[in-house]
Amino acid sequence: MHQVLPMKRNWSGRLGTSPTAVAALAVFVVGLATLLGAWYFQFVLGLPPCPLCLQERIPYYIVIPLALVLAIAVWSRAPRGLIAGGFGVIALAALCGAALGAYHAGVEWHFWPGPADCSGPLANLNTGGSLLDQLNSVHVVRCDEAAWRFLGISLAGYNVLISLVMAALAGFGLSARKQPA
Repeated sequence: MHQVLPMKRNWSGRLGTSPTAVAALAVFVVGLATLLGAWYFQFVLGLPPCPLCLQERIPYYIVIPLALVLAIAVWSRAPRGLIAGGFGVIALAALCGAALGAYHAGVEWHFWPGPADCSGPLANLNTGGSLLDQLNSVHVVRCDEAAWRFLGISLAGYNVLISLVMAALAGFGLSARKQPA
């Protein structure tokens, strides 16, 4: 009679059985796709980001690499506390991103005023040349005007939704990690 021996499981084999690793990987993919989308709007479509848009990207610069490291840590069977801390940082950063996006969307809808630098700081006017030439070279990207909307929602509004999804995925990963192995 032929006996089937169980295969030795490696990190790639554990991907399908670890909801914690899947949650971390999902945060990585969602975050990376969002940041690539922002860069597409900026560099391909020619929609320059305003100062608030640039601030909204900061949580992604934290979440994306941390989620990848966290997925690897889960696959490597790192201590539960380390995994929980990583998901906590991801959730906090994503919620900060959602708050920044909500603030920016409120500025776009004129619920409250935006920061002063959204009205375009002037360069040093003592550098020479005519004042008119210097003023004509200033390109102001306004925070209170949505450059693009889809279904009535601006990019800042979509950032809120995406950031909340990433926070929920981190919460799922955290709760899945607490389950007995």
